[in-house]
Amino acid sequence: MAQIINTKPDNGPESQRPLIAWLSSPAAHGLDARKAVERVETHASVVFLAGQRAWKLKRAVRYDYFDYSTPARRRHYLLEELRLNRRTAPSIYRAVRAVRQTPDGAYRIDSGTGRAVDYLLEMRQFDPATQFDRLAERGALDLALMAPLADAMARLHETATPRRDHGGAGAMRRVIEGNRDGLAAYGAGALDGAACTRLAESSLTLLDRLGARLDARRADGFVRHCHGDLHLRNICLVDGETTIFDCIEFDDAFSCIDTWYDGAFLVMDLLDRGLGAHANAVLNRYLDRTGDIDGITLLPLFLSVRAAVRAKICATAATLQTDSANAAGLRDAARSYLELALSVMEPGAPRVLAIGGISGSGKTTLARRLAPGVGPAPGAVVLRSDIERKRLFGVPPERPLGPEGYTTEANQRVYATLLDRARAIIDAGHGVIVDAVWPDPKTSGAIEAVARDAGVPFTGLWLDAPLETLARRLAGRRRDASEATADVAARQAQRVARPASWVRLDASGGVDAVAAAARSALR
Repeated sequence: MAQIINTKPDNGPESQRPLIAWLSSPAAHGLDARKAVERVETHASVVFLAGQRAWKLKRAVRYDYFDYSTPARRRHYLLEELRLNRRTAPSIYRAVRAVRQTPDGAYRIDSGTGRAVDYLLEMRQFDPATQFDRLAERGALDLALMAPLADAMARLHETATPRRDHGGAGAMRRVIEGNRDGLAAYGAGALDGAACTRLAESSLTLLDRLGARLDARRADGFVRHCHGDLHLRNICLVDGETTIFDCIEFDDAFSCIDTWYDGAFLVMDLLDRGLGAHANAVLNRYLDRTGDIDGITLLPLFLSVRAAVRAKICATAATLQTDSANAAGLRDAARSYLELALSVMEPGAPRVLAIGGISGSGKTTLARRLAPGVGPAPGAVVLRSDIERKRLFGVPPERPLGPEGYTTEANQRVYATLLDRARAIIDAGHGVIVDAVWPDPKTSGAIEAVARDAGVPFTGLWLDAPLETLARRLAGRRRDASEATADVAARQAQRVARPASWVRLDASGGVDAVAAAARSALR
């Protein structure tokens, strides 16, 4: 457990009491005396909510994992917090301000004369009701929010600085061993000791198998200065925009990690809350943006380690509670996380599902609906020919391609890529759904052969709907990776036919009916 280390009496927590009292007053912020200043306190900081601003003061404390014991250190870490969080939340994070004290003892924020006695991070307030954990608790976390969230995560990872001095198998081993020791020390009486032992042994065994890949990804630049604490409580809406905030700034070991380990915290949090469809949506949108199929081999380990960290934290916190109800709730949470940590490492049953049909028949909609329930958690990876086509030409999913993207040679490259990526996903132990037109027996036979060669089940589904229905759907598309039109669908109808062994589904109705029929075919 983290321990507080004594600071000097003249620069410890007691030294900040007068400043905290002043910052708690409306006058400090130029507010009417009737306007209350709300205070949010943690072991590391105090945040003052005043008017449209939030002001963070780091406490003058030193723990075994961070040191804010001097004004200079607090200033340094506030500047780091500002710099790192402005990558994803520039609308929230404004500036670091000095608190000055005049000879008569009066405080001023970044103005007037006097010596700087401390520092504040100035932030814009946002509506806490829009934090994603609160939306989830109210059942109001819209599935549509997962696409912009995954996009924001992908942008962060794509632009983050590679850090080959961190990460790799050694760093992951230290996390697993820390979880093992923490659960042994603080889980007694709350957690099944045999389950904790099994978790540690399974994690280390899996790490031994995957260690070389972890090290290779570090060498290839996938260990980057990420967020480090990417769960729903650290995501909100600001002016309607999905915004990631409050990254870890105090220890690079927590934030300079594999990009998939960073994202695994978010996926794990969604799974823990029973939001499997949301977790799968994040997985697939992130893959659409990054193409990082290689990393999903590590996902079971990463998800398990993230859940185990939460189990350790909850078990530890339960031992510090004086309120019995709170302690019981934390123990329950620790048990839930432990169960999740074990379950996500259990080998699943990968399978290949191919969905074909003329453009506008609803292939992508059906694939997304089925994906959470295909293969091990968080569900199947959806490979979409339209996305792979754009990736081959270096074009974002929703940006139109020129005619060069639809030549015979381009089509051959697209289907070859789909097959290669499907093989990689199966080899990683995950399910895969491949969404494409499948224009001829050669391509449809090739995806069947991928499943057969891997020894996994295959199901082919073919969606049929009248041309007028397809034309109406295509006309209504907005910001979609597919560029098909009604004319394209009409031409496809003249030359594309259902493979004989694939199950025909009537796709003229709503997605619920089509999905129900598809699930029956998969049983």
